[in-house]
Amino acid sequence: MATTDLTALLERFAQAVAARDTAGFASLFTPDGRYHDGFFGVHDGRGAIAAMLDRFYVGGEAFFWQFFDPVASGDIGYARYVFSYRSRQPESAGQVIVFDGIAQLHLRSGLIAEYDEAFDRGIAFTQLGYETARIGKLLDRYSREFAASPRARAHLAARPLSPPAAGDF
Repeated sequence: MATTDLTALLERFAQAVAARDTAGFASLFTPDGRYHDGFFGVHDGRGAIAAMLDRFYVGGEAFFWQFFDPVASGDIGYARYVFSYRSRQPESAGQVIVFDGIAQLHLRSGLIAEYDEAFDRGIAFTQLGYETARIGKLLDRYSREFAASPRARAHLAARPLSPPAAGDF
């Protein structure tokens, strides 16, 4: 995919989220597409991806996603983003939550086969007004999930130094 095609795809992505166009959003993905959301986890298939977008609107509204510096090479694309929305969470209702991140997309036939993102969840949780203990508990869970992931385990196994034992995190 060319960078110009990725730019157009990301514009449709952002527009569908802002419009709560769940069907349009899901149609940007392959039928077996996967969306790994930094808050809500992995969603496989268009139906689950559409349902995830509906879930966004339980805790927020007025979503605005801007993508910057998209780069595509073959079947992979990356872009920086800034994302904001108005919270519906009890601790922060009405407040605008904003954070930045990086999107990684695996592409197939002009559609998203897999979407993944990296952002600082702690920044979002703090703006949401979550208590420090709750933030710690959430970040601990995400940390343990990542440390147990195939990607982290493969990385640790490939380290030139002895990998840590499973409980060393």
